[in-house]
Amino acid sequence: MNLFGTILAGATLAIAPAALAQTAPQTPPADPAQTAPAPAAPQAAGPVSEAEVGQFATAALEIDKIRKDTATPEADKGTKMAAAATAAGLTPERFNAIGQAMQTDTALNKRIQAAASAKLAASGGAPAAKQP
Repeated sequence: MNLFGTILAGATLAIAPAALAQTAPQTPPADPAQTAPAPAAPQAAGPVSEAEVGQFATAALEIDKIRKDTATPEADKGTKMAAAATAAGLTPERFNAIGQAMQTDTALNKRIQAAASAKLAASGGAPAAKQP
């Protein structure tokens, strides 16, 4: 796996706990009859549009920066990562679903890596070297 694959996979795994924490109820309901059903397991990504590929790449690059930021307390990183996914136009759940799908879908993985390379090049960052 090349550098982008590693960055994107790490970003996906990093946001998973934050997304789950945001969907959990903060306080239990007073009446047990009002208990909401448990959140469903992450859905399959389904078709991923080109817009979502770009949004995912944007969010993943930002999430990687947050993950590496030593000035941000670890307790705050999950919230910032979820906010980065949302700011890019994806819910944390959709971000995670796409990230999980890219681990087994090589075509999707290549699309996301190409989008991330283009975004890095456009921002002045160096794209990763291609691997055979």
